[in-house]
Amino acid sequence: MLAQLRIYDIKPDLMEQWLTLFRDKVVPMHAKFDLPVLAAWVDTETSQFVWVRGFAGDGTIEEQETRYRNSEERARVIGDEPKRFIERMQVRDLEQVYPIG
Repeated sequence: MLAQLRIYDIKPDLMEQWLTLFRDKVVPMHAKFDLPVLAAWVDTETSQFVWVRGFAGDGTIEEQETRYRNSEERARVIGDEPKRFIERMQVRDLEQVYPIG
């Protein structure tokens, strides 16, 4: 499975609000587009939110991301709301090598 490691620096004192948005809107919306959230962590000392997003649908990472970002449903439900919380974002594309199969 293709995946992305995503590391977000969350603005000071907004982590709990970010986690609510993530659980209530981001995770379910990703699932609708075959982009499962595989795991997520918080580093409270640095206010970083780290998560892994899978790509279970058809097409390349770019094609699947475009379908998700351009969807009317995502725009209506989430819109630009994450920008209120995220100060800096790092994204790395990953290819699974273990376990095999």
